[in-house]
Amino acid sequence: MGLTSLLGDMGYEMATALLPGFFAVLGLPAAALGTIEGVADATSSFVKLGSGWLSDRLGHRKTIAVAGYFLSGTSKALFAFAYNWPLILVGRVIAWFGRGIRGPLRDAMLAESAPADTRGKAFGFHRAGDTAGAILGPLIGVALLSYFGSHSTDPSRPFRIAFLLTLIPGVASALTFAMLVHETRRAGSRTSLWASFGTLPRAFFRFQIGVGIFGAGDYSHTLMILAAAQILTPRYGVSHAAEAAGLLYVLHNTFYALAAYPVGALSDRHGRRGLLALGYALGAIVALGFAAAFWLKLAQIFFVALLFVLGGTFIAIQDSLEGAMTADLVPETNQRGVAYGTTGTVNGVGDLISSTVVGIVWSLYSPVAAFIYAAAMMAAGAVIIRRVR
Repeated sequence: MGLTSLLGDMGYEMATALLPGFFAVLGLPAAALGTIEGVADATSSFVKLGSGWLSDRLGHRKTIAVAGYFLSGTSKALFAFAYNWPLILVGRVIAWFGRGIRGPLRDAMLAESAPADTRGKAFGFHRAGDTAGAILGPLIGVALLSYFGSHSTDPSRPFRIAFLLTLIPGVASALTFAMLVHETRRAGSRTSLWASFGTLPRAFFRFQIGVGIFGAGDYSHTLMILAAAQILTPRYGVSHAAEAAGLLYVLHNTFYALAAYPVGALSDRHGRRGLLALGYALGAIVALGFAAAFWLKLAQIFFVALLFVLGGTFIAIQDSLEGAMTADLVPETNQRGVAYGTTGTVNGVGDLISSTVVGIVWSLYSPVAAFIYAAAMMAAGAVIIRRVR
């Protein structure tokens, strides 16, 4: 699963790191990028609940997960043919539809593969492998941008070539999961979707309130890349600022990879709730940092780099511990699919709200107001998670 996610994220993050720069080259607004990310997140989230329940009912998950990896691995190539935002929206929605199908199934299989006392390590290890691809992808993307940019008079051509090349790791991720991941099938559940949802523990739903409030401020990190590009443009110019933003995203993903496993292991020994609340609070600090950078016009690459380091760290905490806590709160194996689907849905609805609101406030008012809103919601989520029992 780690190798599959490495390849899948290599292609996904390769496109993600370059997409804000592609938007700048095409002259598209931040509101369009925020809306695209929000709609794609919402599509993914609503699919997660259905795919998780279906896998519980069928008694197996692998075949559906492979289909999800194939969809998400191939659809980003559509960006290569875009001259405005609608085709980018189509490609993003298909990619996130695939991610929505595979995400809860993979997490349920991962939870079932490790005992409870090492569950944090298992999720942390997987997220670290996942993020290794997220480090390689942007590096490859920036290298392609630099190489083909020096051989082309059309500023959009290097981006288009890079988007087409995402097909290689994307298809490889689906093949890897199909060939290397083995599943023991079990008896399926006869429970309907609504009935399955209703049998989940109350503590799990209290957990979802905190996840949802935090998610309503947890803007897409594509907007973080866009913020870096805009902050640095006055000093470095549009092209170099886009390249720098892509490399900063690599730094972000490096710290994600470095933090994920230790955080998971630490949570196995000392509990997950307090660590997750700390991660949420760190997210609020990062958002306030971006607001300050815009307000004070801090075109300082070292300050922006620090924000990306902290951003990678809080995402590592969030992703590792939300997954592990879901399994802790839902001990029944035949409920895990719908449980992970619920967590994914709550996250996705939050992402829709956050990415759309942050993008619109950014365009209509200012990026300062957008990031202050994000910080307030993240801080509220941290307080709620700290009180979950």
